[in-house]
Amino acid sequence: MPLTRDEDIRALLEETRTIALVGASDRPDRPSWRVMRMLQGHGYRVIPVNPQITGEHLHGEFVFRELAQLGDPIDLVDIFRRSDAAGAAVDEAIAIGARAVWMQLGVVNDDAAARAEAAGLKVVMDRCPAIDIPRLGVARVG
Repeated sequence: MPLTRDEDIRALLEETRTIALVGASDRPDRPSWRVMRMLQGHGYRVIPVNPQITGEHLHGEFVFRELAQLGDPIDLVDIFRRSDAAGAAVDEAIAIGARAVWMQLGVVNDDAAARAEAAGLKVVMDRCPAIDIPRLGVARVG
């Protein structure tokens, strides 16, 4: 079952250091642009992933084409994709050994969530860390 209890979500956010943001946008009017900046402001390293802007820099970070290109361990994959496209990102997150996947507000894919959980990943669906961090008073460790 995806995480829904505040204490579980708070613990995940406090344990997380590095986030891969799938669907990162270079357009300031897009939610993913604002969420990436907010997460960085809270001390997370956020690595943007978007094949349409690969090779560019977004908020000081190189934009990668796909999760498989990342060399660093990823704690959390934050998915800004439609529900029907989220499964591919979840499968990539499983393949790279991410610890958790987070599907943004409005993104629900029960089959993908079940695959992630079966592979040992924590799952959050239909939520936004930019809302939950201040709401839960998340204090990152380290």
